[in-house]
Amino acid sequence: MTVAALGPQRIASRIKLKEQSIRTKMLDIAAGLEDVIALGRGDPDFDTPAHIVEAGQKALGNGATHYTHPAGLPALREAISAYLKADCGADYGADEIVVTAGAQEAMFCAMLALIEPGDEVIVPSPGYNTYHQHIELAGGKVVILPLAFENDFALTAEALEKVLTPRSRMICLINPSNPSGTVTPPEEVEKVARLAVERDLILVSDEIYSKLVFDGHRVLSPASLPGLKERTITINGFSKAYAMTGWRIGYFAAPKPLAAAMTEIHHGLAICAAAVSQHAALAALTGPQDCVAMMRDTYDERRRVTCAALDAMGVPYATPGGAFYIYAKVGATGLPASEFCLRLLEEERVMLFPGTLYGDHTDDFVRLSLLQPKDRLIEATERMGRFVQQLAA
Repeated sequence: MTVAALGPQRIASRIKLKEQSIRTKMLDIAAGLEDVIALGRGDPDFDTPAHIVEAGQKALGNGATHYTHPAGLPALREAISAYLKADCGADYGADEIVVTAGAQEAMFCAMLALIEPGDEVIVPSPGYNTYHQHIELAGGKVVILPLAFENDFALTAEALEKVLTPRSRMICLINPSNPSGTVTPPEEVEKVARLAVERDLILVSDEIYSKLVFDGHRVLSPASLPGLKERTITINGFSKAYAMTGWRIGYFAAPKPLAAAMTEIHHGLAICAAAVSQHAALAALTGPQDCVAMMRDTYDERRRVTCAALDAMGVPYATPGGAFYIYAKVGATGLPASEFCLRLLEEERVMLFPGTLYGDHTDDFVRLSLLQPKDRLIEATERMGRFVQQLAA
C-alpha cells in the first residue's frame, strides 16, 4: 500500500505563517557562517544570577519535581502581588495572579479566554509580532495602530482613537516597546486608560521590560489608575530583567472573574508552570536586586555606544528609553530593510532582524539587540558602517 506524504494542504487554515519566515532563513544562513555577531534575538547574554540558580537547584533537591497548583506556588503569587503593589502601584491580590510558562503563554491565555471570533484587537505597529498570531488563533481580528517615527513610535491616545470601531474589544500596550525601546509617556497611558473606560475595552499591559528603563523614564502601570484594574490584564515575567529566558516563567494579573477564566485556559495548555522555575522566580523577586541594576547599567552603556555609532554612520533611529533594542531606519541606504539584513549577514557577518517581523510594513527599519559585550557591539557597528559606506558609494 502506498502512503501519501502529508503536505501543506493539510495545515489548518488558522495557521497564517505557512512559509519560512525571514528570521528562520537568516538563522539558517548564520549557521553556515563563521564569526557572526548576532544582534537579532531578545535573549540576554548574561547568565541567570547565581542566587536564582542555586534556589532552583535546592528546590530540585527538595523534591520540586511535581505539579504545583495550576495558578502557581502560593508564596510566589504573594511575592508577585507585593511587587505589583510596591513597584507598580497595582493592587492585585494573590488570588488574581496566575504563574505561566513564560509571558507568551500569558498572552495566549488572555486572547483565548477573552476574544470572540471577529472581535477587533488593537496592536501597535511596530510591535511584538506574537500578539498577531495569538489574536488570529483565537479568531480575533488584528487592527494595526500605526505609530510615527517622528514621535519615536510612542503610542498616543490620539492615534488610538482613529482606529477604534464598534467591534473593538481589546487594546495591547507594550511598555517599554519591543522593538523600539520606546517608553509610553505616563500622560499618554492615562489618556489611553480613559479611552478604555469610555469604550468599555479590555487593556492588556505588557510590562516585561519595565525594570529596564533609562534616562529617568517611568513606566506607568494602567492597573494603578483609579477604576482601571477592573479592566486591565497585566502581563510580566522574569526572562528579561533576570536573564531567565530558558526557565520559561511569567505571569498575568487580572481581576478575579477574568483570572478564573484565563486559569482554565492555562491549565489546558500547561497544567502549571515548571515547579523548579517557580522556586527560582521566587528567589529572583525576594532576593538581592543588584543583579538587575548591574544588567540595566550594562545595557545602558551598550545603548549609548551603539547610538553614537549609528549617529556617526548617519543612520537615524528611535530614541530608546527602555528594553535592550534600537530600532534604526536603513531605508535611505537604497535597500529594503529585509534585503539590507540578508546582505549585511552574508557580506559582513552581522545579524539584525528587519522591522517587517514586528508589523512594520514600510520595510525601512531594522532592530538591533544590545545583547553582546561592548567590544563585540563596537565591532558589529564598524562592520555595519563599512557596509553602509559601500552602499553609498
